[in-house]
Amino acid sequence: MLNHSILDPWLTSRAGAARWCVAFSGGPDSCALLHLLHSWQIACKQDTPKLIAIHVNHGMQAASGEWQAHCEALCDTWGIPIVVIQAVVENAGKGAEAAARDVRYAAFEAELSCGDILFMGHHLDDQVETYFLRLMRGSGLSGLSAMPDSRVLGEAELLRPLLGVQRSELQAYLEQHQLTAIEDPSNFNTSIDRNYLRQEVLPLLADRWSGYRQTVARAAGHASVAQAVIEECLPQPATVFSVMGDPGLEQRGLNGVSIDAAMIKLRSWLRGQGCNMPDQQLLTEFVRQLRESAAAASPRLSSGDFELQRYRNCVYLLPEFTRDAGSGSHGEGVSLAIGEDCPLPGFGRLTLAPAAAAGLRLDAQDRLTIRWRQGGERCRPMGRAYNQRLKKLLQEFLVPPWWRERIPLLYLDDELLAVGGLWLCESSRLQLPDEGNCALWEPCCERKPLAFD
Repeated sequence: MLNHSILDPWLTSRAGAARWCVAFSGGPDSCALLHLLHSWQIACKQDTPKLIAIHVNHGMQAASGEWQAHCEALCDTWGIPIVVIQAVVENAGKGAEAAARDVRYAAFEAELSCGDILFMGHHLDDQVETYFLRLMRGSGLSGLSAMPDSRVLGEAELLRPLLGVQRSELQAYLEQHQLTAIEDPSNFNTSIDRNYLRQEVLPLLADRWSGYRQTVARAAGHASVAQAVIEECLPQPATVFSVMGDPGLEQRGLNGVSIDAAMIKLRSWLRGQGCNMPDQQLLTEFVRQLRESAAAASPRLSSGDFELQRYRNCVYLLPEFTRDAGSGSHGEGVSLAIGEDCPLPGFGRLTLAPAAAAGLRLDAQDRLTIRWRQGGERCRPMGRAYNQRLKKLLQEFLVPPWWRERIPLLYLDDELLAVGGLWLCESSRLQLPDEGNCALWEPCCERKPLAFD
């Protein structure tokens, strides 16, 4: 019979963690896991990290409030603190299940801190279902490795200590300890692929091969080992950044190897950036174009979730605005003054910060106008002897093409004072520190980081 000692290999080496956190839906798996951890702490009779439950209420079911109350009541009975997170799920074409998962993991990551461990109740049957779902999607070795028993989640560590335990064993544990768990009615909806596998397909396999779970888990383990060997032989390319902060990789890391090896390296890098894997044919064609197109060409891959484009011998992940309809609109009549924080759609935030050296002499009542490039603008960067076309300067400063219409231009009346946070212009307000005692200011741009679920 299952008992808390099954957690010994996981917990004895992690007694120094900041907190032990459990992803607690109130379902059978997380209910058994939380009780096992609580029982282990009691049996340990030594100081252990604080144990807390984290419940994410998606609000997607009529009974969501009742489920939250059930989780709170159980935690109150066991004396375990619970954190409840109210989440909003936006489908965005992903499907309700995938969208809810994305929101849930984002909520966990936001709650967790450095040194925390998040325990999740995934078990052997979940692992088998994940393997078959990915097999049906034509996943490669990384996908067929199914779920790892541990991985990094933000600043914390995610652990799945029950991947070797069958669902039936967890159910027997709940019955042994007279624990009541929530049963989500959507689990019986066989229009959902995972439920179809669980209800219709896997019982047929069990009739023929009773030990199929362990066999599939072993196959997933072989895939994981093979993937690790490939990554050792073909390490993930180093990440470089454009002058605007776009992450990318140098194309030379994809040259000089076979096209299959280049695709493995590119996939590995994309996984490291948190991207979902693109369609095989799309990726193959993109890698072919990278290798065969002229140096001045700009091959581009659009996967739906993200876009890649070559610029100056590097391949960059493009910002979200390149995929948005109507991305050419940046807003009208935007202004900025000292002490203000100006959000710019598709760009990030713009403020005026004290200048470390040369800066702009501004009065409290001065309001700068933010405009965007229309064509024909000219300016003289600080220290230069002559004006130049802004288009040529952006190219010289290695600003990627997708950013050149997005760089905020700071004007006072009709005089251009600065080009984003890239450079200050020679103007009536430009001043060196030793030319006066007044405070000097410079634009400070905080660009929105890329994020992929």
